[in-house]
Amino acid sequence: MKANLNRSLRSIQRSILAGIITIGPLFVTYLIFSFLLGELVKAGLPAVQLLAHVLFPGWLSLPWLQPALAVLLTLLLLYVVGRVTSLVIGRQAFGLFEAILERLPFVAKVYTSVRQLLDSMMAKKGTGQRVVLVDFPIAGQKSIGFLTRTLSDAGSGRPLAAVLVPNAINPTSAFLQILPMERVIETDLTMEQAMSMVMTGGAVGPETIQYSQAGSDRVPARPPAAQD
Repeated sequence: MKANLNRSLRSIQRSILAGIITIGPLFVTYLIFSFLLGELVKAGLPAVQLLAHVLFPGWLSLPWLQPALAVLLTLLLLYVVGRVTSLVIGRQAFGLFEAILERLPFVAKVYTSVRQLLDSMMAKKGTGQRVVLVDFPIAGQKSIGFLTRTLSDAGSGRPLAAVLVPNAINPTSAFLQILPMERVIETDLTMEQAMSMVMTGGAVGPETIQYSQAGSDRVPARPPAAQD
């Protein structure tokens, strides 16, 4: 009786685990898209409600229609802003806007930090920002990081690296590590591959990765056995 009960419990556990493995990625994807869509709706909903009140007080007031129009309106606004800033006049106007922001004490710090972080994430290969591995949280345990810039020690001139180490599943929070360049392991991962690994907890990613420095961390060959 007890053996049958244990088998039944193990079968139930395996079934629940299989369900979690199946539903887990879909649930995480749902949470991410729900958050993004919610932010798009919140950004465009005031304008849609204003249009519904002033111009179209009838059919535009439908509850199910307003969120959809809010998303479309926000995406259209983002597209227009992107197109305008890609032009020469738009870049000059945006540069003037950034110069104004940099004069505001608290806003300048936040805006500059976020802008540098996004530039690092969106940087193309070969621009200095790249995906690396560092010993974190303790030596011998590697974490994915983004090398955002290089600098040098004021005392010895030793080259240093500024590495942003994002938290898995929730990359909106991260740790900034300053460490010697020789302790940084460069990889051939793209930003997209690295972010996929971080967002999925390592479930999605390449089959191979550069884990050790070239010429280091190798297992020493065994000496040949003595012959009688």
